[in-house]
Amino acid sequence: MTNDPFVDLRKYDQSWFDRGRPAWYILLWWLVQAIAFPLTPQPLNILRCALLRLFGARIGKGVLIRPTARFTYPWKVTIGNHSWIGDNVVLYSLDQISIGEHCVISQKSYLCTGSHDIQDPAFGLKTASITIENGAWVATDCFVGPGVQIGANAVIGARSSVFTNMPSGQICWGSPCRPKTVRIKLDPPTNP
Repeated sequence: MTNDPFVDLRKYDQSWFDRGRPAWYILLWWLVQAIAFPLTPQPLNILRCALLRLFGARIGKGVLIRPTARFTYPWKVTIGNHSWIGDNVVLYSLDQISIGEHCVISQKSYLCTGSHDIQDPAFGLKTASITIENGAWVATDCFVGPGVQIGANAVIGARSSVFTNMPSGQICWGSPCRPKTVRIKLDPPTNP
């Protein structure tokens, strides 16, 4: 085995990549996110949602976003009604990220739509969208990779690494994440 690098990063080129907005707009967003988000108290969730909408995100009603959540390009993010985005969640939205209704993305989770071609000597950028369907829960400190779809009402267990699609209605965990058991819907208790 040689100690010579397999890649030559001097050849890296992402000039083809479309960020979706001009450089000045992206810089403005990064400044707003760096200053406004962490300074807004938790009860001012409505302000964080408004800022994201102002910058092109499609945010449903009743969405809760914690002040430490990070969005690379909000114009590439859709979040359905009544979903929650926890503390220190990163939506690395080089490509589209779609989160359905009544979803929870728990603290420290990382949704990553970008990677690199390890066979390319120039370490070429690759992107693919992420879809999280209605009612899914991505528990704390999970990694969700490019091109992944998490089915409706699936649960992704804490600290899982998701590199392939996860089926609807399953409880899944591990690194790599795998379906383990069916998620059962319980009826709410009735008051006597």
